[in-house]
Amino acid sequence: QVQLVESGGGLVQPGGSLRLSCAASGSRFSAYVMGWYRQAPGKQRELVATINSGGNTNYADSVKGRFTISRDNAKNTVYLQMNSLKPEDTAVYYCKASRQVVDFQYVYWGQGTQVTVSS
Repeated sequence: QVQLVESGGGLVQPGGSLRLSCAASGSRFSAYVMGWYRQAPGKQRELVATINSGGNTNYADSVKGRFTISRDNAKNTVYLQMNSLKPEDTAVYYCKASRQVVDFQYVYWGQGTQVTVSS
C-alpha cells in the first residue's frame, strides 16, 4: 500500500513558477513509476509528466521546456518544477504511483493540489 500526499499548489501570476511535491509512504518507492497528471474543470484528467525508476522522463507536449519532473528516492518524494506558467495550466494536479508485478499493476493516486494561474 502506498499513500501519496501532494503539496505546493497555489495561486501564481502568468509567467511565474511553482514547485509541487508528492510525498509517498510505504515501501519500495524507488520501484514505482511516478507521474503528475492534471484535470481542469470540465476536462478529462491528462498526463503531465512521468519518471521511471531509472530516472527516464516523459512530458506532455504542452509542458515540454517549462516543467521538470524529478524524484528523490531517499526522501520518497517526487517533484514537479513548473516555470513560465500559463493560465491554461490551471488545474488540480494529481500524483500517481504505478508498478507492474508479474501480471498485476498497482496504481495509487494522491488527493490532488490546486494550481491557479491568473493575474
